[in-house]
Amino acid sequence: MADVTYDGATRIYPGTEIAAVDSLDLDIADGEFLVLVGPSGSGKSTALRMLAGLEFIDGGSVSIGGRDVTLTPPQDRDIAMVFQNYALYPNMTVAANMGFALKQRGIEKEERARRVREAAKVLDLEEYLDRKPKNLSGGQRQRVAMGRAIVREPQVFLMDEPLSNLDAKLRVQTRTELAELQARLGVTTVYVTHDQVEAMTMGHRVAVLRDGKLQQVARPRDLYSTPANRFVAGFIGSPAMNLIDVDPGNGPLQLGTAPITGAPASGTAVGTVGVRPEHLRLGSTGINGRVTVIEELGSQAFVHVAIEHEGRDEVLVVRDEGETDIQRNDNVQVGILGPCHLFGTDGERIDQ
Repeated sequence: MADVTYDGATRIYPGTEIAAVDSLDLDIADGEFLVLVGPSGSGKSTALRMLAGLEFIDGGSVSIGGRDVTLTPPQDRDIAMVFQNYALYPNMTVAANMGFALKQRGIEKEERARRVREAAKVLDLEEYLDRKPKNLSGGQRQRVAMGRAIVREPQVFLMDEPLSNLDAKLRVQTRTELAELQARLGVTTVYVTHDQVEAMTMGHRVAVLRDGKLQQVARPRDLYSTPANRFVAGFIGSPAMNLIDVDPGNGPLQLGTAPITGAPASGTAVGTVGVRPEHLRLGSTGINGRVTVIEELGSQAFVHVAIEHEGRDEVLVVRDEGETDIQRNDNVQVGILGPCHLFGTDGERIDQ
């Protein structure tokens, strides 16, 4: 096990002057499960591949366990990678697939068998060791790919969207198993995903990337409650935070007809007001609006309400608990119950 450090790490692909990863500074503690998350093209997979040694680093450095590995070949970095594609050998059994890398490294047969058995026990694959991959489910194949990494006993696990090929129900089950497995093994893990729900439910900390730049790294709860900027606020959370632009010079701060309590501590001009759907309620008082969409989820519903704000139409998403009698095109009032988040004209968070 080891800590990981990106120190100004930069990657610029040939043929472009725009950095895919731009001066990334990130410290990952020994035994930590860190998730890199962001939209497509944000640089998260490139950052992972830089750590693996699969991408050249144009500037800065990367270290593992205090050792600078910037110029170290991938095979000498003591890492194990799990890809989106399982990449299992179809002609080999589960046991042979899991032990193949050890065989290539010249590990004795008895030691290979011991490591494979131990990994299979951890992954609940003992009864499948003699099967071929074609006789396994998608979730079982993913566990075999995990087992192939575990038997190597690396300092760091690197995972590049390993659950994206699974169906929705299996993804939920497997991500729980994966988080529990990492906690038992205690191996430093860097996990890449574009799914912010996956990131929030698995990571000890989450690093949000956009256009190759690190936007914020924090615990999931801190990301949700105190996003560093408008991008993080809109990316983290499902459904997303309501973000409404305001005119900095348009008098008292308000959302629709509702005043916003709490002025910026610095007196900075506010460019955007944000409020989570769970901090809005439908009632007899508040902002006048009209229901446009209702998303029924059983225990709760997300109601989309069109309002007028500063002379233009905006939509607020409101979480309504339990079964709702509200219908599309109903006239409703939206009250603000919880905290509002303020962002400057530059998109950065404003303290209140």
